[in-house]
Amino acid sequence: MRVDVLALQRFYASRLGEAARAAASRRLETLWPSGVGLDILGVGYAGPLLAPWRGVARRTVSFMPEAQGAERWPADAAAAVVLGDELRLPFADAVFDRAVLVHALEEATAPRQFLREVWRVMAPEGRLVVIVANRAGLWALGDGTPFGSGRPYSRRQLGRLLGEAMFEPTASAVALHALPWEWASGLADGLESAGRMLRSPFGGIVMMEAVKRLYAAGAKEGREILLAKGPVHAAPHLRKPGASD
Repeated sequence: MRVDVLALQRFYASRLGEAARAAASRRLETLWPSGVGLDILGVGYAGPLLAPWRGVARRTVSFMPEAQGAERWPADAAAAVVLGDELRLPFADAVFDRAVLVHALEEATAPRQFLREVWRVMAPEGRLVVIVANRAGLWALGDGTPFGSGRPYSRRQLGRLLGEAMFEPTASAVALHALPWEWASGLADGLESAGRMLRSPFGGIVMMEAVKRLYAAGAKEGREILLAKGPVHAAPHLRKPGASD
């Protein structure tokens, strides 16, 4: 059974939740520095990570599984959230240029079918980032946070699953090196910096970017996602024709 949306709200309102959001956001914004003119889908509980693209993307939509429940998103503007069956997404084929999955894959009742449904609604060469609990990390070992629910993954396992769903992994990282206890939240920034510098494999989450392909890709993990230094700009292949920063 999925983590309830109220539990997710409480977690992301806490200092631990803020540490998790910040760790994932830094890597995600390095991968996708610009969303200008793009259609972006968040699946699961992706709202905390979608904020940078509001106002610049052509469309930003949050899909929440019915077993989880939904909250109004965004809270300060017209609602752009959809509640429904994760195995029958209520979108047309080939709509979204980008998709972010958070608290989505670990508790999916049929992971491969779920990923194929995400594949269906993504545009050709669309880019997906999946964020899951790391099988080797402390966050997957307890049930005090949402990352302790469902099936955790290693990078190799996640890459294999994405390949079977006809996504080609292009980049990956382990993040969230903070300890999963509220009393240790004050150490989060220092531990995150140390974990990035040492490229520790024991962080709380695995993040993997993959590209939609029309053929089955082999299992691989992609390049390491490193934090960019200084300003970054979207590469031409990440923009739609005619889009500008």
